[in-house]
Amino acid sequence: MNRHILCIDLKSFFASVECVERKLDPFTTPLVVSNPNQGPGAITLAITPYLKEKGIKSRTRLYEIPKNIKYIIVPPRMKLYIEKSKEVVSIYLDFISKEDLHIYSIDECFLDVTNYLKYYNKTDIELAQEILNTIYKKTGLTATCGIGPNLLLAKISMDIEAKKHKNGIAKWTYDDVKTKLWEISPLSKMWGIGSRMERNLNLLGIYKVKDLANYDVNKLKEKFGIIGEELYRHANGIDLSKISSWNQIPKNKSYSHSQILFKDYYSNATLIIKEMTETICFRLRKNHKQTSNIYLGIGYSRTIGGGFSHSLKLDVPTDNPNIIEKQLLLIFDKYYDNSPIRKISIALGHLSNKNYEQLNLFENEKEKEENNSLLHTIDKINEQFGKNTILKASSLLSDSTIKERNKKIGGHHE
Repeated sequence: MNRHILCIDLKSFFASVECVERKLDPFTTPLVVSNPNQGPGAITLAITPYLKEKGIKSRTRLYEIPKNIKYIIVPPRMKLYIEKSKEVVSIYLDFISKEDLHIYSIDECFLDVTNYLKYYNKTDIELAQEILNTIYKKTGLTATCGIGPNLLLAKISMDIEAKKHKNGIAKWTYDDVKTKLWEISPLSKMWGIGSRMERNLNLLGIYKVKDLANYDVNKLKEKFGIIGEELYRHANGIDLSKISSWNQIPKNKSYSHSQILFKDYYSNATLIIKEMTETICFRLRKNHKQTSNIYLGIGYSRTIGGGFSHSLKLDVPTDNPNIIEKQLLLIFDKYYDNSPIRKISIALGHLSNKNYEQLNLFENEKEKEENNSLLHTIDKINEQFGKNTILKASSLLSDSTIKERNKKIGGHHE
């Protein structure tokens, strides 16, 4: 079914808020949000549209801004940005109900307006325009909007095209898949493909979304599991997800494990994900459980705000840490955008008793049995002599946190 989804983004949010507070126009003011105490190496958290027009990227270091460009530098005020974000969300809720709203980040939201068009007697473009006008009138902030028949096309039309239009609105339909979606290159310009996943796909000879859409879906699934199939569907403009079911942490009989990090992590966060996978899979084995629903949540540093959280369903329930780790890392590769990470959450849901195992024709059963036997032996030794008795060599790396966590009672897993 075709729905009418709006994806609304507040333009240069942090910098625009700072301009509005100072009664300045963000489209004519060279303002940068950054920590001036960190010197010229400080990263700009946001810049005004005026500076973007000059070719400056939003997340750059101060010393990379050309010397001939004079600009105002202001420190970030997260509390203020959160308050402004709440103001905008309250505007959305004046138009639609909470169930039809998804807050994607501090400056971006999805709205399903399918059931409201008759009520307002407006087209989706007309309703989007009214919402954007209301945001500007009440807050002074400018927003852009993508419209699509599903969440994916709404988001991508906003990312790729909306900013090019004078009214800040772009609408894509399924007819635009071959002419617009397929032409996106490099792959990381498409929502849902991070730089790490882009590299993985490039190794397969996939450089444009069209290449991905025409690739053998079975080979993608063999390489990337469930996410490979999802990538294929998305490349063809298909997205079956709904706002109501987005980002729900598995609740029915689930194990979860979260960790707040003591410093900013980037791609090295994969080490922490692997260690957390070991911890949570130990609980599966100990309680003779297996999972068919895997969830990963990433929270960015407070100076950035936001993050992402996604879950996927497995075809076959498992307690195999290698399979679970692979799927978690694929979620990470798919959505991570190189922002500083301060929180990682993992959950395994749809748990079932491991009374039987569904055979997999592609797995070596003898090798699998030997691996299970080894894991159970390690579990027994660590339970008897302490969790740090047998650890992987990666636990000796400076970014590892597992040794310290194991010293704490229960290792902070719920």
